[in-house]
Amino acid sequence: MIPIANPWIDSEEVCEVQRVLESGMLAQGAVVTQFERDFADYCGVEHAIATNSGTAALHAALLAAGIGAGDEVIVPSFTFFATASAVSMCGARPVFADIDADTFNISPDAIADRITPRTKAVIGVHLFGQPFDIAPVQELCADHDLVLIEDCAQAHGARYKGRKVGGFGKIGCFSFYPTKNMTTGEGGMITTDDAGIAERARRLVNHGQSEKYLHTELGYNYRMTNISAAIGSVQLRKLDRMNDLRRRHARHFSQTISRTDLRLPWCDPQAFHVYHQFVLTVTDEFPMSRDDFGTRLQIKGIGTAVHYPIPVHQQPLYRTAGDGPCCPVAETCAQRVLSIPVHPQITDTDCEYISRTINEVQ
Repeated sequence: MIPIANPWIDSEEVCEVQRVLESGMLAQGAVVTQFERDFADYCGVEHAIATNSGTAALHAALLAAGIGAGDEVIVPSFTFFATASAVSMCGARPVFADIDADTFNISPDAIADRITPRTKAVIGVHLFGQPFDIAPVQELCADHDLVLIEDCAQAHGARYKGRKVGGFGKIGCFSFYPTKNMTTGEGGMITTDDAGIAERARRLVNHGQSEKYLHTELGYNYRMTNISAAIGSVQLRKLDRMNDLRRRHARHFSQTISRTDLRLPWCDPQAFHVYHQFVLTVTDEFPMSRDDFGTRLQIKGIGTAVHYPIPVHQQPLYRTAGDGPCCPVAETCAQRVLSIPVHPQITDTDCEYISRTINEVQ
C-alpha cells in the first residue's frame, strides 16, 4: 500500500533525540529555545513560541490576542475542526465563512458578509499547503480593526507574493503533527512580530508564569519538550527539500492525470504551494461517487483520505449550538474531494502507478 502520509524520519533525527535523552534534559530547555530561534528566522519573524500541539498554538494565540467571552472570530468552514474549536476554548464564538471553490481557502467576500460589531478576529487557513488570498483579508482586517491570525498548520514554507506565511497576520500558528510537511511527533509554533503578544503567549503556554513560580494569569501546560524540538530542528533543515519533492510529485500528477472528469488542484500564481495534500475533485461527469473512487484506489494499493468529509458548521457541536450559516461551496467540496499521496517518501515509480491507475479507473 502506498500510504497517504509517511513522515520522513532518518538517522539524523534519531541521533539528535538520543543526544537529548543522554543529556537528561528532556523537558523544555535550550533545545526548544534554539528551535524557536531557527523557526523564527526561517519564517522571517521576530518571535516564535513552541507549543505541544497546533491546537495549543491556536488557543494560546487567540488568548494572547485578547479574544474572550462574547467575541466572534470568523473562520472557514472547510478546515480541520481545531481551527474553530480553539475559538470556543476561549469562550468566543466561531462564525463560519464559505470558501473559494478553486483554492479551498476562505473567501474574502464571505468574510466581509460575516463581520458584525462583535467580530474581533479572522482566522485564515492556508489549506492543503496553498496560502489564502492574504491581501484582501488584510485590508478587511485593517478597515474593521480585526486581528488576523494565520492557521499555517498545513503550509510550512509556503509563500505568498514571495514571502513565507506566518508573518502576514498579527499571529501565525503551525502544527507539527506527523502528517504535516514537517513534524516533531506532536507540536506546534506561534509566530509573531509583536513583542507584547509574544511575551503573553510565552506565559500562557507555561502555566501563566511571568517568572518561575510567579503566576500572573491563568495559563496552560502547552510547553514543547526538548525531545520534540530535537526532531523539529532536523526537520526544519530538511523542510525545503521535502517541499521540493512534494511540488515535484504534484507537478507529475498535474501533467499525467489526463481525466477531464476530475478537477486537479489549482495554484494561485501569487502563491508558492507546498502541497500538504494533493486534492482531486470529482465532477458530475465522473462515473462513480467520490467514496467508490477512493475504495477502488485503496483496492489497487493507493492510500486515500477525505479532507474533510463534514464542514465544521455541520459538525454536531456547532450544528446544535445555534443557527449556523449555510456555506454551500464548503458543503459541495466536502462531498467531492479526495486526497492522494504526495508526500516526500513516494517514488517516481509510485507517482507513475498512481497516475496510471487514476486514468484507468472506470
